[in-house]
Amino acid sequence: MALRVYNTLTGTKEDFVPIEPGKVGMYVCGVTVYDHCHIGHARANVVFDVIYRYLRSLGLEVNYVRNYTDIDDKIINRANREGVTYDAVSERFIMEFDRDMAQLGLLSPTSQPKATDHIPEIIALVQTLIDKGFAYQMGGDVNFCVEKFDPYLRLSKRNLEDMQAGARIEVDERKHHPMDFVLWKEAKPDEPFWESPWGNGRPGWHIECSAMSMKYLGETFDIHGGGKDLVFPHHENEIAQSEAATGKPFVKYWLHNGFVNINAEKMSKSLGNFFTIKEVLDKYDSEVLRFFLLSAHYRSPLDFSDQNLSEAETGMERIYKALAAINEALASNPATGGEEVDASTLSEAERELLDKSDSLPLRFREAMDDDFNTALAMGHVFDLVRCVNRVLSEAKGRSATLSALCSRVKGNIGAIADVLGIFNSEPASLLTRLKDRKASGLDISVAEIERLIAERTAARKAKDFRRGDEIRDFLLGKNIVLLDSAQGTSWSVK
Repeated sequence: MALRVYNTLTGTKEDFVPIEPGKVGMYVCGVTVYDHCHIGHARANVVFDVIYRYLRSLGLEVNYVRNYTDIDDKIINRANREGVTYDAVSERFIMEFDRDMAQLGLLSPTSQPKATDHIPEIIALVQTLIDKGFAYQMGGDVNFCVEKFDPYLRLSKRNLEDMQAGARIEVDERKHHPMDFVLWKEAKPDEPFWESPWGNGRPGWHIECSAMSMKYLGETFDIHGGGKDLVFPHHENEIAQSEAATGKPFVKYWLHNGFVNINAEKMSKSLGNFFTIKEVLDKYDSEVLRFFLLSAHYRSPLDFSDQNLSEAETGMERIYKALAAINEALASNPATGGEEVDASTLSEAERELLDKSDSLPLRFREAMDDDFNTALAMGHVFDLVRCVNRVLSEAKGRSATLSALCSRVKGNIGAIADVLGIFNSEPASLLTRLKDRKASGLDISVAEIERLIAERTAARKAKDFRRGDEIRDFLLGKNIVLLDSAQGTSWSVK
């Protein structure tokens, strides 16, 4: 099965065929750096990080560009409120963004350009649009004339004649059409500015991405991505100004991730119903957040809540507990690397585990080839973990077969972990980290919990079941749930 991607431009899934064989150019719209990033930003960036990782795993050479918008009204307004320069604000939040993304395990893009480092390219692009009759000067501003570009709105599937100037569009009678958008903005008093043929000013939001993407990827490239909220007006306007300037198709495949919702309403700073990445990581491990963000298909809405994050944490723990159990089995029964598995000698559970393990890479590939379906891919991992738990619970003593099975499972999960950017932590350490984080909100220490579990184990061995039950009930009153298994007693926070 070849990789197929959903192209917003055509509204269909299409075979992914790079413009240049073996190479991919991908541009993803970055953040406007005026504040801390929220979970919507986390989702978009984790999604395209996984797409980047998967394309590379296919042997493709990926030139991945993600920009910073470091000049904007919001940046200027914050700088004025704080009595600092605009670049003091932008540099501070670039650092905050980079820190957030590092915690979420993102790989660095090939290039991370800033808008203010590309003023000459922006001015040249605006001048080209004027020269070709697609843009006009209005005082110190330069606007794009949407009526001159016939295919306008083909990405968002809107109709220009039916649209009126919306709340986010500045209405000015001097505009040729209410939907005309600014390419170059005249500087107001005491604002940062750059010299241009049209006077002192600064770039509009849309033009910067066209200038930067074409500089690093060429006039036509493979993938342009971002959140669904960028389809209109940002990406629509990028297409118009880019194709008007070059006369060539701008992007072959447009990919957009779905919204993060709070109480069925899109989360955003403008609505005031957002959670920053920093706030969420104060409560949950960074790998739990990444796991949660990949638990739904990237184009689907994602419902954010403490309950859903807690469920994601529980699910991830289940996988890591299986990995920890595999490590324990291998430690007590080391694999030499030469063990063969004779399927005819396996139990029903072992045969199922062998089949699920050996087919995991193919099933993972099929899921990812179907428009990067991480939800289905992770479902296959859970399916395998169920088999692991069954086999380990039935295992009796040391076995070369068990060692070989565990080794193969570990290798196959490891092979997909690098693409998802999860399951790479040392299992015992990760489980301890999760447990310590949960216990930090309790009025009992981890050391005391472990001491009481050891006392309970000793009591049960001595057949003092009343004391064992007392300890269990005491811990339950502290919201600590005990789980007894053949491997011993584990605990979790209720």
